[in-house]
Amino acid sequence: MGRVVNVNNPAKQRNQLMRTAAELLRHLSQKQELDDEAMDMAALLVYCLREIDDGIEASAQAWEKRDYWIKAEQLRQRWVWTGNASARLENLIRSEAWERLPAVLVELFPHFSDIKITKFTRNASEWQGAYERLRDEFNA
Repeated sequence: MGRVVNVNNPAKQRNQLMRTAAELLRHLSQKQELDDEAMDMAALLVYCLREIDDGIEASAQAWEKRDYWIKAEQLRQRWVWTGNASARLENLIRSEAWERLPAVLVELFPHFSDIKITKFTRNASEWQGAYERLRDEFNA
């Protein structure tokens, strides 16, 4: 029997989520006004950042199991911004302070500067309904 290789590892998922978030930022930066689609995109951005943050913790724990404590802590420190940004965006959406959205987005852009988007690959169906799903979380 051969070795089992997990092709859907946290790093690959993180890269896909970063790409999705970068595309969302690009779409949101091109919006002239706040509409339902923009609110859905902002909500999906919260979900992406949350998943990245969760994946970082899973990766850090894997390093800790191998006694690479310093490497695990460096990983957490390098990605601490994801949890903070997710919480900021979530609070913005929860309080419906949409006027703060551009400032929060500007803070996120440097973290995605190395991702080059020449073609949008994400479909609008990915973010449709994300705002309602996030609001339902608030009410639960």
